[in-house]
Amino acid sequence: MALDRPPLLLASASPRRLELLARIGVRPDRIAPTDIDETPRKAELPRQLAARLAGAKAAAAAAAAPDALVLAADTVVGVGRRLLGKPADAAEAVRFLTLLSGRRHHVYTGVALLGPDGQLRTRLVDTILTFQRLTAAQIEAYIAGDEWRGKAGGYALQGSAEAFVRFLSGSHSNVVGLPLFETAQLLRGAGWLRP
Repeated sequence: MALDRPPLLLASASPRRLELLARIGVRPDRIAPTDIDETPRKAELPRQLAARLAGAKAAAAAAAAPDALVLAADTVVGVGRRLLGKPADAAEAVRFLTLLSGRRHHVYTGVALLGPDGQLRTRLVDTILTFQRLTAAQIEAYIAGDEWRGKAGGYALQGSAEAFVRFLSGSHSNVVGLPLFETAQLLRGAGWLRP
């Protein structure tokens, strides 16, 4: 990192986001996951929730590191107005996959970059996917593999769930955990990442 840039803090515990950043040559100086209330507000749409939580995570991390450029993100799966977060248990993961079976859905990721000067830069990325119709046996086998744990919508595109995808429009890396094009744009706009 050049001396004229502030340290970059990643406000996430996700190993996937760290791996994705490494693909574009970004290695955060610090990692500081946040613990905020992620409960959706009344009538809050999936895209609104993803944007709000990304900004809230950036602000929470910046409070403890005012000298840093803070990068935060939040991913939400939406089916119409319904939010599919991280399933609490296998039964909820089965419900999510059953709902997604044969249907189009959206993966929204809010990305926030908060500078030491207080300037907040944001992007909201929307990727559209359609799953094939899933049999009960396919869902059962997927759940048994435990890839659903800790994943928005109850699936991991970077794992065996990619075989379920009949259609994808938009950013693949967004569905995996962080939209790289938009994240790189934010970092360049802040002067942290060189062209």
